[in-house]
Amino acid sequence: MDALPFRDPASSPASNSAESVRHRLTANASQTGQRADRVLAEAIGTLSRSRVKSLIESGCLSCDGQIRTDPALALRAGMELVLEVPPAAPARPLPENIPLTILYEDRDLLVLDKPPGLVVHPAPGNETGTLVNALLAHCGPEFEGIGGEKRPGIVHRLDKDTSGVMVVAKTPLAHQALSDAFATRDIERAYQALAWGVLPPQGEFDGAIGRDKRDRKRMTVVSRGGKHALTRFKTLETFHDSASLVECRLATGRTHQIRVHLSQAGHPLIGDPVYLRRIPGAAQGLTREGREAALDFPRQALHAATLGFKHPRTGEMLRFSSPLPEDFRTLMEKLKEK
Repeated sequence: MDALPFRDPASSPASNSAESVRHRLTANASQTGQRADRVLAEAIGTLSRSRVKSLIESGCLSCDGQIRTDPALALRAGMELVLEVPPAAPARPLPENIPLTILYEDRDLLVLDKPPGLVVHPAPGNETGTLVNALLAHCGPEFEGIGGEKRPGIVHRLDKDTSGVMVVAKTPLAHQALSDAFATRDIERAYQALAWGVLPPQGEFDGAIGRDKRDRKRMTVVSRGGKHALTRFKTLETFHDSASLVECRLATGRTHQIRVHLSQAGHPLIGDPVYLRRIPGAAQGLTREGREAALDFPRQALHAATLGFKHPRTGEMLRFSSPLPEDFRTLMEKLKEK
């Protein structure tokens, strides 16, 4: 069995001592039909199967030259596998000079307008360039211990490609009070989303959300288990019976809640890479330019427009809003075209 690790000097800059390690394996006849993660873990010997599975799901495995992200991939004799293990991440996130759009700041907290594409905290595949790295540089060394080493100051998060208002705690008092407020839902949160199809003028989605057993990267509405989730919505504008601008207010805060509820109702978000699996029939009602703009939109069209909460020290009610970002507005103009 060929499973010899080797270092690839081209995988990292010469100035960085940390290097990726690649493990090569050519599947033999006895491994035909077996899972890729199981075979690789046994062959390598120094990585657990769960670690190998995580690496595969993160896009670190190529089979016969193509990236594969399914840990349960059935092997065939002669299949060439290359698993690339990225350099070990630093034990703590490091400060990075990343510009932030700050809406409000005092000694206890910071409110910012997060752009799409910015990951909130370090995680496998996104160890640097995150909001936490930016906050460490902006707030200084005393910020490190607020709520934990990996996620200092973070009391809630937005998905990487969701834009809009976020609050960050800068003191232990603020971290505890804001965490409690999110846990007890004593927070005002309103999102704006562009969804396929036309929704009723208003309504609500009430369905428990749990992990999709067929795809661990997806959440879904479940009949048993899961966590209660309630989303109230109001349709603000429609576009040629093909798409809707919807305001969603969260009564609960579950992973991917708005994306799951709208998708389950037959109105997935425009641009959603996880919950939009085929071209919607509603797209036919748009102009060619509008249809192309919607189908090529590079992220889920979801924006955290409003965030309201009580100040953890003074008790004053604070409320912040963020206008729709430029890519969102441009898409809406394309959808309006006759």
